Amino acid sequence: MGEPLKKKKKKKRKKERRRLITTGAAAAPLCLINACRAFFLLHKQCTDGYEFDPVHQLCKGKGGRDLNRLNILLGFFFFFFNLIGPRLCDLFSDINECFIVADACKGGMKCINHYGGYLCLPQNAQIIVTNGDESETPAEPNPPPRTQPHHRVVPGGARPARCMPGFSLDEQNLCRDIDECATGQHTCSSDQTCYNTRGSYTCSCLPGYQKIRNECVDRDECATSHYCMHTCVNTPGSYYCECNAGYQLANNSHNCMDVDECETSNACEHQCFNLMGSYICQCDQGYELASDSVTCIDIDECAFSRYMCQYLCINSPGGYSCTCPEGYQLQGTRMCQDVNECETGHNCAEDQTCWNYYGGFRCYPRNPCQEPYVRTSESRCVCSSPSVCRGMPQSIVYKYMNIYSDRTVPAEIFQIQATTIYPNTQNTFRIKSGNDGGDFFLRRVSNVSAMLVLTKSLSGPLELILDLEMITYHTMMNYRSSSILRLTIVVGPYAF
Repeated sequence: MGEPLKKKKKKKRKKERRRLITTGAAAAPLCLINACRAFFLLHKQCTDGYEFDPVHQLCKGKGGRDLNRLNILLGFFFFFFNLIGPRLCDLFSDINECFIVADACKGGMKCINHYGGYLCLPQNAQIIVTNGDESETPAEPNPPPRTQPHHRVVPGGARPARCMPGFSLDEQNLCRDIDECATGQHTCSSDQTCYNTRGSYTCSCLPGYQKIRNECVDRDECATSHYCMHTCVNTPGSYYCECNAGYQLANNSHNCMDVDECETSNACEHQCFNLMGSYICQCDQGYELASDSVTCIDIDECAFSRYMCQYLCINSPGGYSCTCPEGYQLQGTRMCQDVNECETGHNCAEDQTCWNYYGGFRCYPRNPCQEPYVRTSESRCVCSSPSVCRGMPQSIVYKYMNIYSDRTVPAEIFQIQATTIYPNTQNTFRIKSGNDGGDFFLRRVSNVSAMLVLTKSLSGPLELILDLEMITYHTMMNYRSSSILRLTIVVGPYAF
């Protein structure tokens, strides 16, 4: 019989045990080696147990924090994932938030990526890895082999860590970001600004420019989006706003405010009225606006019509006035009224009588009677003896009248009337003298009266003396007699 089968003793694999020991301001994990960390998304500006100090821009430990208890909790955390990590790590691909998230950590903390998240730790934090014994070895104590310049070797058979592009190993075997902007390892042109990012850099254009095919081209703010109220003017790298005429730019350089031209300048010669974006001028009474819409020119009211005044129109700045000729006075503002000099004052002699006419006066004898006639009343002269006055008028009556110059014709101007009526008599009327120009016509109205008609327009000043004769026939006695009305007509110099 052969030898009994020997039970193969299972070689117990010594479980590798790691624990996290930190030194520095607080206990916090730097990374987990050989463990799957896909379920942990720790996105914090400061590690638990720290709070951000806005004054010093640093992460500080909270007062009264039990750091030993924190180490126990973190040890249990990493022990659990050392057991299940190898089975899960191959299922996921980690995202390096420290590389793609700008300013992932603040307050002077450093960013440590791990599977499924990242940690923000103090700069003096250190990780200690143990392999089941009591010996403690700092992680990655030696630089990586030259054959693998981007890896770092971790004791205990851990996978090598490789620095991503844009990072380099420092003397502590940690991947540090390369500042391409500071070292000159960038391709930004002279009109671009280099900004370092985690693992790379960006080339940015100056304000007002945009990047097109790696070149900075002016951004036309007026064509895209601007805040100008009226007109936008594009300039290289910027723009400015302009306002329409009558407006001015406000303090914010975008809005437009109305300019009150009436207050800022002498815009109008007379009156100024402000409008939105403009103004309007108005002239005082008696003026009109010139073609420039600013200046006021006098209106010549006298040139509008000859009827502005009854006699004479005199233009003045902004108005006009009417005047009257000698012998008249102004009635109201336009009309002229005759002055009766016989009442207000005249220079007629004692034996004369004053007679007023339109525009003047005349002095006539108080006793107009001549031989062989004698005065029987103020204006009547009678023949003193019938035998002496045979063939002559029995009586002469003196009358005076005046008419306007250029009077409208025909016009009835005077009526003659018999003062004594005898029975069995027949009266006829005629213009015996003074009508050489045929300006008058005497129309018989009745047996005892007749009407003197002006047939032609007369222009003064003019004086006419007409002898209007009335002839009386006595049918029973076969007797004929006559009487004269001597009418003095004065035509005034004006049509008023």
